[in-house]
Amino acid sequence: MPKTYPAKVSYGFLVVIFLLFYGPLVPALMKYGFDFSTAVAIGLLTLIFAFVLHLFLKTEYIIDGKYLKIKHGIFSFKPIDIEAIKEVSNTKSLISSPAPSFDRIAIKYGKFSEIIISPRDKKAFVNDLIKINPGIKNSVS
Repeated sequence: MPKTYPAKVSYGFLVVIFLLFYGPLVPALMKYGFDFSTAVAIGLLTLIFAFVLHLFLKTEYIIDGKYLKIKHGIFSFKPIDIEAIKEVSNTKSLISSPAPSFDRIAIKYGKFSEIIISPRDKKAFVNDLIKINPGIKNSVS
């Protein structure tokens, strides 16, 4: 039976993205008022922001048998063989990844591969990985 771990979401990160999207419109609205081009810009930005919001809120990590599956909104990553995981550690890396939070962990697997994720319950997630592969080096606090 697969076990699903929802991603932890940094709502402050979403606020920053919101301000980056809509902040530049404030001076334009003040200078030119609300017109057709402003309405189109707001509409397009709202569609893009809705997609980003979907990515943030629909990210999950699934332990299914001996595989870790990662779903990031409408995207799915190639399953990771849990037996190939070498190390799990905390990271502050801001590299683009399926991790909608600043509270992240790095998973090193295979020869040189790494992915950064942010499960809401990091300890339970890592413990479930270790149950499948006791050889995983764990430095998640």
